Amino acid sequence: MSEDRRIAAYAERWRLSTGAEEQLAELVRLVAADQGAPTTVKEPRRILEDHVADSLVALELTDVDWQGQIADLGAGAGFPGLPLAIARPAAGVMLVESNTRKCEFLRAAIRGLGLRNVEVVRERAERWRDGIGACDVVVARALAALPVVAEYAAPLLRVGGALVAWRGRRDPLEERAAAIAAAELGLQPQDPVAVSPYPEALHRHLHVMVKVAPTPPRFPRRPGVARKHPLGGRPGTRG
Repeated sequence: MSEDRRIAAYAERWRLSTGAEEQLAELVRLVAADQGAPTTVKEPRRILEDHVADSLVALELTDVDWQGQIADLGAGAGFPGLPLAIARPAAGVMLVESNTRKCEFLRAAIRGLGLRNVEVVRERAERWRDGIGACDVVVARALAALPVVAEYAAPLLRVGGALVAWRGRRDPLEERAAAIAAAELGLQPQDPVAVSPYPEALHRHLHVMVKVAPTPPRFPRRPGVARKHPLGGRPGTRG
């Protein structure tokens, strides 16, 4: 199947807005052609499947407000943030990334795509004070263990907002630790959702945590603490 046909299939599957197909095609060209793009995936078909489709599959979570304020933590090459911004132009998307080189690529991509609903935040999630309590959705893909992602996201979410974390095969120990962390952070984990962004994708799951209560004011902790001393203990250890 050609890249254009794949993108057309994505537009039909996820009911993308007018002009989204052209912007997704341009996003693929940018990532494939830019040697500075922070991803090892450079072949157009793989970019479409491993990055674009894997990002857009989150739109199947119908209980998540994809029209509000979205923060993509550890945005890297812009996935899932850029495809979600293309798919939902009414949303505001903040790409939160601390690496300067990656931020330069993200800003160039935003200009090349002509996106007006996206901003780059060059900051660590723990230090992004303007984001506290400002987000309807926080997304994180290949960022950190679930308890750590939950701690990054919780202070940024409004009550009623949701964290969406991309994971592979389910890990009961990690999920148990994440549930303990969530209870301390004001989050409530939902049942993980198995997704199939493309036929060959295996063991893909989206983990959703809804913010049901205010996060205690001692969060966020200092940068690096969440990874070194994760809430709920490290997966595989006794709590």
